[in-house]
Amino acid sequence: MITIEKLGVILSPTNLEFENSGVINPAIYQDGNTVHILYRAVQEGNLSTIGYAKMEGPTKIVERMETPLISREFDYEKQGAEDPRVVKIEDTYYITYTAYDGVNAMGALATSKDLIHFEKHGIITPTVNYEEYESHVNKCNAAKLNPKYHQYYNLFSQIGLVGDETRLLRDKDVLLFPRKINGQFVLLHRIWPGIQIVKFNKWEDLTKTFWEDYLMHLTDHIILDPKDPYEINYIGGGVPPIETPCGWLLIYHGVQETTTGKMYHAKAALLHLEKPEMELSRLPYPLFSPTKKWEKEGIVNNVVFPTGSALFENDLYLYYGAADKHIAVAKMNINELLLELKKQP
Repeated sequence: MITIEKLGVILSPTNLEFENSGVINPAIYQDGNTVHILYRAVQEGNLSTIGYAKMEGPTKIVERMETPLISREFDYEKQGAEDPRVVKIEDTYYITYTAYDGVNAMGALATSKDLIHFEKHGIITPTVNYEEYESHVNKCNAAKLNPKYHQYYNLFSQIGLVGDETRLLRDKDVLLFPRKINGQFVLLHRIWPGIQIVKFNKWEDLTKTFWEDYLMHLTDHIILDPKDPYEINYIGGGVPPIETPCGWLLIYHGVQETTTGKMYHAKAALLHLEKPEMELSRLPYPLFSPTKKWEKEGIVNNVVFPTGSALFENDLYLYYGAADKHIAVAKMNINELLLELKKQP
């Protein structure tokens, strides 16, 4: 087993209106000893923006803005800019986040050259309703497709909303690999209940036609589906993949159904460096689970939701939302984690 040290809460809600309910699920960008935190700031009423703080070293907060870094501006995000992730590719920062309009939760993109000024590029995930989605995925190899991929369609069909043009495919946990692979952008996302991969040459490629063809071949793009009891309900991407000599280290979340409700765990897998659609291994048990009071009791109980990392020598720091209220950090030795992953059959 891997030795995990939970270092506790580093950011919590304040009396400022934009973050008075929750401070959670941070994007992390490390520049040497400086660690930038772009976090989901939740206002009462479940209205989310993206706040900013800065650390020197892995845990010492030295700066925190009193207004949102990224606000809600457009109809597609009128209730929330949620759960950001950030990578820098060449000279551009790419911030992917969940845009929530009160009904739909979809993947959106913003870019920046300096983490001060941001340009929003809108929704980047499929803009199809569930009737269209079902029509597309029914062209897949049914034997390879987890029946849960039909669950939202079945639910909306039962209540007469399946053809609703305003209720679109939920697509969350959108995150980029931190460099191009074979000249292409590579992106992970979560169409419930698994994690899928997308490769493309330029952002303009992500058209409705592109996504329709993608959904018709969805089984070719699923890289991880729920597997063990700790992720039996569903899984979702967490931290942007970390490049190691052994492969891409993916820290994600798995959701377990328990007798008292859902429990979120931090999980780990290893993907092939040049063919990241290939799963090399995954831990059959959680990296860590909700055990501390701040993880077990909050806005949503029993949640650890890792979304960012920093590496100081061999110490890997994982930053995570705790019980949808705080941001906390856990530390482990990355070599120990990689060795444990390589042991898996």
